[in-house]
Amino acid sequence: MNFLTDDPWNPVHYAGWFQESLQEYDHIFSPRRKNLKDLQDHGCKQVHYLPFAYSPDVHFPQNRRSAPIDVPDVIFAGGADADRLPFIRALASAGLKIALYGGYWERHADLKPYWRGHVDIATIRQVTYAANIVLCLVRQANRDGHAMRSFEVPAMGGCMLAEYTPEHREMFGPGGEAVIYFRSVPEMVERALWLLENEAERKRLASAAHRRITGGQNTYADRLETMLQTVGLN
Repeated sequence: MNFLTDDPWNPVHYAGWFQESLQEYDHIFSPRRKNLKDLQDHGCKQVHYLPFAYSPDVHFPQNRRSAPIDVPDVIFAGGADADRLPFIRALASAGLKIALYGGYWERHADLKPYWRGHVDIATIRQVTYAANIVLCLVRQANRDGHAMRSFEVPAMGGCMLAEYTPEHREMFGPGGEAVIYFRSVPEMVERALWLLENEAERKRLASAAHRRITGGQNTYADRLETMLQTVGLN
């Protein structure tokens, strides 16, 4: 069996040998619904939807700081995909204090000042817990309906401002129940500014999302259990 963390039709990750190998697996598990039919049409034997998850020993609230943190208004951890740039630039233009973690942000002169580089997981835990808002964008090139960070951010106690998708809605319920959604760049900025003015609501949302994810059998051990049961090995 294979758990596909990326979309094999993403041009950045495309490899002919990997495409061929997919047909050799008895079971393919994909965390994105949009490529299930492609996998079936490709000749994969059994195809299943299985969401991402979090690791309790890695993703947890960390409010004890090993070093002082310059607390940002909004943080984003992930690569500088082209479709993500307008969102980050809009936050910067609105005057928000932002911090970016991950690859390729330094290639954009206007965004490089906000780039904090590649950091270890302890630092990500600290800034996720400390930041006022954690932005969650899906990867369009992967046809994502959710991302790893969709589980990791709530598990680490962050207040999440999330791109609206049906899968996010399925995971977190209606907007305002556990996370705040946005459907456009202007709406993202508007809701970020609103969250910054409402500290009590940020804390309530972070707590609600944390309970929802950590109390719902969403660990990678749970996912492995599902895989083993599906293939008849447990």
